[in-house]
Amino acid sequence: MSMNLWREAAAWVWRPRGPLPRPEPHNLAFDGLVVLLGCVTIVHYAAERVDFLHAEGTWSEALIMAVTLVSTLSLLARRRFPLAVLWIVMAAVAVTPTDLPRLTYYQLVLAAYSAAVYSPYLVPTVPSLGLAVWQVASFPDVMPPAIPVHRAAMTVIVPIVLAAIGLRFWKMRADSSRARLSSLELRRAGDLRHAAEAERSRIARELHDVVTHNVSMMVIQAGAARKVLDASPEQAREAMRAVEDGGRAALTELRHTMGLLTVDEDEPDLAPQPGLGMLDGLVARVTSAGLPVSVTVAGDERALPAGVDLTAYRVVQEALTNAMKYAVGSSAAVTLDYGPDRLRIAVADTGGGTDPAATGNGRGLIGLRQRLDMYGGSLRSGREGGGFAVEAVIPWEAP
Repeated sequence: MSMNLWREAAAWVWRPRGPLPRPEPHNLAFDGLVVLLGCVTIVHYAAERVDFLHAEGTWSEALIMAVTLVSTLSLLARRRFPLAVLWIVMAAVAVTPTDLPRLTYYQLVLAAYSAAVYSPYLVPTVPSLGLAVWQVASFPDVMPPAIPVHRAAMTVIVPIVLAAIGLRFWKMRADSSRARLSSLELRRAGDLRHAAEAERSRIARELHDVVTHNVSMMVIQAGAARKVLDASPEQAREAMRAVEDGGRAALTELRHTMGLLTVDEDEPDLAPQPGLGMLDGLVARVTSAGLPVSVTVAGDERALPAGVDLTAYRVVQEALTNAMKYAVGSSAAVTLDYGPDRLRIAVADTGGGTDPAATGNGRGLIGLRQRLDMYGGSLRSGREGGGFAVEAVIPWEAP
């Protein structure tokens, strides 16, 4: 057998089948109490027997006591290093005088139990437990009062080891169940976080579309009213009336959008989301703000799903808002093309000057692309014929 095979075999034997035990402070305190009582009991047991001073074999009294105490003190590490402790106690059992088996018997029982419960090295642990049972079975029959030593393996050690192994597998299954539950909780928390982020993004897009469009119109109308206030009060009043109408429209849409966050079960918000059915009102407001708009419809109109209808409306709204801010004095054309497999929305302006108060960071077009992505659509925008054009395509069926 090659060296690599030996290494692989050794790695398989010593591969832990679980995490290494990490005892808590109260576990160590309990083990310390057990070891202390064990040491006191052993010393008392040895002191009561005169034969201890004349034990069989070549072991001196001090060496026998040292071996016994070392095996007992090793139990302090029975949770952290269970297999090593079992081997230490088994070695102590092997060198303990045969007429004094109680010096190491109880340590062996506790060490075997600890190895069966805590040791992550299952492959070497199983034969070690078998050897421990054989050691107990080979004790001479000198352990009064009730159980003969040769039967102790069957009546004490074997049930304890079997119970410990059963407890070990139960703990492993419980740990596995807890790990799966923790994984599911983490996944659920991640899904909730992603859903919350998506909802925040959707609300941000809605607020951007509502506020940008309506406030831009109000700013333009207010500026026009200021310029003609002295020369033409009637035109100024018309412009201020448009500002008022725009403010009301903005408040209505804002109330609806924010109502989605705080829905009252007793008074649900049943106001419809805007759609292409409200396009005439949008065009009228934009035209009154100084941007003439023409609308062309091609193909057979059809009812749209609510999400697609809202998205199409927002495309036109955003494009016309940008035209009012960056193409002052121009006109715009809106085309709705109901094709056999998609809806095409095109908005183009003829170009003009930029409103000095206009500000923007491109968030509107980014929001439109995100909206369209949800329905498998696409957005194209850029300069065209001296003006600016926006074209969106939404398939009837998402790919």
